[in-house]
Amino acid sequence: MGALDAVALAGAATVALGGLLAATSGGLRCGLAVQATGMALLGFDGIAVLTGGDALGAAFRSTIAPALGLDPLSGFFLAVLALTAVPTLVFARDYLPASPGARGVGTLTAAFLLALVGVLTARDVTSFLAFWELMTLIPAAAILVARRDQAVRSAVYAYLAITHLGGAGVWIALLTLAHHGALGDPSALAAAGGGAQTLVALTALIGFGTKAGFIPLHAWLPRAHPVAPAHLSALMSGMMIKVALYGLIRVEFQWLGATPRWLGLALLAVGLLSSLGGVLWALVQHDLKRLLAYHSIENVGIIALGLGASLLFADAGKTTWAAIAFAAALLHVANHAIFKALLFLGAGTLERAVGSLDLDHLGGLLRRMPWAGGAFLIGAMAIAGLPPLNGFASEWLVLQSLLHVAFYRPLGVALAGALALAGLAATAALALLCFAKVVGLVLLGRPRRAECAAAVEPPIGMRAGMLALAAMCVALGLVPGLVLPTLTALAPGAHGAVLARHAGLVLPGTGSFPSLTLALALAVLTTLLIAVRGKRRAAATATWACGQPVVAALDWTSAGFTKPLRLVLEALLRPRRAIEVKRDGAIVQSISYTGHVPSLLDAALYEPIARAGLRAAAVARRLQSGNVRTYAAYLLGLVIALLVLARSGVLG
Repeated sequence: MGALDAVALAGAATVALGGLLAATSGGLRCGLAVQATGMALLGFDGIAVLTGGDALGAAFRSTIAPALGLDPLSGFFLAVLALTAVPTLVFARDYLPASPGARGVGTLTAAFLLALVGVLTARDVTSFLAFWELMTLIPAAAILVARRDQAVRSAVYAYLAITHLGGAGVWIALLTLAHHGALGDPSALAAAGGGAQTLVALTALIGFGTKAGFIPLHAWLPRAHPVAPAHLSALMSGMMIKVALYGLIRVEFQWLGATPRWLGLALLAVGLLSSLGGVLWALVQHDLKRLLAYHSIENVGIIALGLGASLLFADAGKTTWAAIAFAAALLHVANHAIFKALLFLGAGTLERAVGSLDLDHLGGLLRRMPWAGGAFLIGAMAIAGLPPLNGFASEWLVLQSLLHVAFYRPLGVALAGALALAGLAATAALALLCFAKVVGLVLLGRPRRAECAAAVEPPIGMRAGMLALAAMCVALGLVPGLVLPTLTALAPGAHGAVLARHAGLVLPGTGSFPSLTLALALAVLTTLLIAVRGKRRAAATATWACGQPVVAALDWTSAGFTKPLRLVLEALLRPRRAIEVKRDGAIVQSISYTGHVPSLLDAALYEPIARAGLRAAAVARRLQSGNVRTYAAYLLGLVIALLVLARSGVLG
C-alpha cells in the first residue's frame, strides 16, 4: 500500500469516526470537526492525483467485484468536494447543535459525504450503483430527521420519486456498459454497434441529468434543497449535483467511444433550456433558499453548455478549443460548488438570525451582520458573474467557447452555437438582475421587521466557514489561469501541455483576459474614490411619498422589483393573480392581492403523471383483496400464462 492509499483510507475512516462521534451525547461538535479532518485528508489525495496525473488504486473493470480507485478526473471532483465540505462542516459545528434532530443529522452528514466519495472512487458497476443509491437516500433521511411536517414529507417524496424514476437511466447505461465490457474501454462499446452507443448515450443523459437538475427533469430540486438544513443544502446543491455531472462526463466523454454530433447538440439544448429556465424562475421566487435552488439549475445548464461545446469542437477536430471548453465546464463545476455552498450557508445564517427567508421580511442586514453579510455579498457577486470573482472567469470562458462554435461549420452547428451564446448572455444579465434584487432586499435598506433590527453576527464557526468560501471565490477569480492547464489536460484526447503556454495570471482563449490586472485596477479606482470623498456624507432628507406617511408597506418588494420583467414575459411565465375587495356598502374597507408564478412544467408534465400514477395505484389496490384463494388464483393464472408462452416458443 502506497502513501496516498494510506491517506485515502485514513481520510475515509476519519469521516466515519466523526459520524459515530456525532451520534454520541455531547460529541456532535467533536464529530463534525473529525469529519472535516477526514475530508481534508481525502482532498489532499484528490489534489495529489489531479496534479500528479497518476491513478491510485484499482482501474475501472466491468466485473461485479468491488473495487475502488482514483484517477485525475475523479481526483478533481474529490478535491472540489473537500474544498466545499471542510468549510461547510466548520460552519455546521456552530449551526447544527441548535437544530432539531442534530445528532442524527450529524451522523447522516458523515454517511452522505462517504457516499459522495464512494461514487467518485468506485471502479466497478456494483460499487458505483450502490453508492449512487446511498447518495440519493441518505439526504432524504437527514431531511426527515430534521423536519417532519407535511410539506417536507411531500418534498422528500417528490425528490425520491423523480430521482429514482429518472435515475433508472443510470442503471441501464452502466449495466449496458458492463455487459459489453466497456467500463474503461470505449473501443468495446464501439465494437458493439451504434444501437448500444445510442442507448447508453440517451439513458446516461436522462439518468445523470435528472440528478444534476437539468430541465425538464428538475422538479425535485427546488422542492428538496430548500427544506434541508443549511449545511446539507450546501452539500446537495454544491456537490451532489456535481457528482451527477461527474457520472455524465465519465460515460459520455470517456466510455461512449466515438461521440456522435447529436449528443453535443443535445447538451447545448439542455444547457440552454436549463440556464434560461432556471434563472427566469429564480427571478420570480420570494423565498431565498428556493431562489438559490433555481439558480443551481441555471448553473448546471451553463456547465452543460461548456460540455456540449467541447463535444462539438472534438467532432470538428478542434482539439485545443475542445480542451478549453471542457476546462471551462470543470472550472464552473468548482466555482459553482464554492459560491453556491457559501450562499446556502448564508441563507441558513440569515434564517437563524431573523427567523424568515421571505425576501420581503428581510432588509438592512449588512450593517448588523457585516462579516456574514459581507461574505454573502461576495457569493452573490460571484454567482451574478461580476469580475474579478470566480463566477465571471468560468462563465466568460464558456461564452468564448460558444462564440467560437458559432464560427465553425457546418451551418447547423454554427446556428446552434450562436443561439446558445445569445442564451448564455441573456442568462448572465438576468442573474445580475436577480442578485441585485436579493442584495437590495436582504442586505441593504432599512430593517423591515424588528427581528432584522435586532440581528447579530453568528458564532465564530459559522462566520469562519463562510469567510473561507468567500476567500476561495476571490482567489479563483483572480488567478484562474493557474488551474486551467491542469483542467484542460483532463479533456479526452487532450495533451498535458495543450495550454501550458497560457499558465499564469490570464484566461486562455479569451484574448489573454487579465483578471488580476483588472482586480488591481478596480482596487486602485475604489481607493481613489474613497480618498476623494473623504469624510463627506450625503445629507439626510425626507422621502417624498406623494404626500402620505412613509411606512414599511411602501418599501420595494420582491414582486415589485421584477414586475417589469414579468409584464414583458407574461405570455411565457403566465402569472396568476387574485384581488379581493371587501366593501361596506359603497365604501371599500380593504383590498387584498395575491399573485404567484406557477411552474408550467409541473402543470404540463408532472401533475398529469402523478394523477395517472395515483389512478394506477387505486386499481392495483383493488387487487389486494386479502383473500388467500384470490391470490392462489393469481398464481395459477400466472403459471398458465407462462406455460402458454413456453409452448408457443416465446420464452425460448
